[in-house]
Amino acid sequence: MQKYSIFNLVKNAFSNHQNWDLAWKDPEPKEEYDVVIIGGGGHGLATAYYLAKEHKITKVAIIEKGWIGGGNVGRNTTIIRSNYMYDENGLFSEFGMDLWRKMSQDLNYNVMFSPRGIINLAHSDAQMNAYARRGNSMRLNGIDAVLLNREQVKEIIPMADFSENVRFPIFGGLMQPSAGTARHDAVAWGYARQADDMGVDIIQNCEVIGFDVSAGKINGIRTSRGNIKAKKVGLCVAGSTNILAEKLNMTLPIETHLLQACVSEPVKPVLDSVVTFGAGHFYISQSDKGEMVMGGDLDGYNSYAQRGNLPTLQHVLTEGIAMMPFLSKLKMLRTWGGIMDMSMDGSPIIDKTHIDGLYLNCGWCYGGFKATPASGWTFAHTIAQDRVHELNAGYSLNRFNTGHLIDEKGLGTKTWIS
Repeated sequence: MQKYSIFNLVKNAFSNHQNWDLAWKDPEPKEEYDVVIIGGGGHGLATAYYLAKEHKITKVAIIEKGWIGGGNVGRNTTIIRSNYMYDENGLFSEFGMDLWRKMSQDLNYNVMFSPRGIINLAHSDAQMNAYARRGNSMRLNGIDAVLLNREQVKEIIPMADFSENVRFPIFGGLMQPSAGTARHDAVAWGYARQADDMGVDIIQNCEVIGFDVSAGKINGIRTSRGNIKAKKVGLCVAGSTNILAEKLNMTLPIETHLLQACVSEPVKPVLDSVVTFGAGHFYISQSDKGEMVMGGDLDGYNSYAQRGNLPTLQHVLTEGIAMMPFLSKLKMLRTWGGIMDMSMDGSPIIDKTHIDGLYLNCGWCYGGFKATPASGWTFAHTIAQDRVHELNAGYSLNRFNTGHLIDEKGLGTKTWIS
């Protein structure tokens, strides 16, 4: 691995980016690989990295139809948390939190992980009771949780509306102090650089157009850059999962939707933690550049567009202003949409399929970015060992047949999706 001194950093800062070494190579596809990962987002990159690191499988290709960082890994609100009530979600996400805490050292790349805490606001006695229950469940699973009263919340976020006649009075909230944010681009770049350094081929601008399946076994893929043989193939393409599933004659319990987000003009530091609005679907944090990063709701219809939707954003920002009135004075800097596959119970799928050698990672709904390391680690295990790990055993595809759903409202899923 190449090391950089402070003198090299200073020299490169004034070089106008000329003669810089490539962070990862741009190879031509080989004829055959042991494992092909379709999807060069955070989960796909993490999977390839952990295949190489944990299982010593390095004859791996990542097939990405666009460019690294051009999908959901670069189109999210960067929130990292493990504040779930059910064991399947809590233990999985807390394992991921441990990976987040050491990720910069592990990848030798600063992913700017910031454990600034997250507060879920409560606007009724009933919500406080529900948060107390979830917080107790978190603590039983070794996850930090603090139930805050109204005055404690006011001390942390005094800019919120605590007036007497407010439409949604703040009763208190549930805080996970160790949660926070990370730099999404740096996560993608760090995983890509390390995977490349360990021998993984990252094939960009390469679209999968078909699969080679015979006698119930996957033999390879057909791409816009030629056919590639593979012993094992992992689907890890977020909102495009159904497109590839159709090519395999598979019908999955997921829908594709667009999640809206935006950032404001930068302002002086005012918000230390991540805050979610308990009376609607709105969440906010402040970036290191001072921008207010705000996320919200789905468009409400199936879509593969990656663009902002003004009516939805108006709805989202109305909720934000109801929670923090000062936001009404800020100008919006940019908006975007992230394509997501929404499972029917709001929890993901990491599992083998009925096709030998074909593995599935999808259905992440609102929580894809935070799950990046845990998803990659467990998916790599599932592929390498040809069996699920105990951490993702609950995320089986068959649960939608058996009825063992993981329908947790803390995930932020909407009832109309179920």
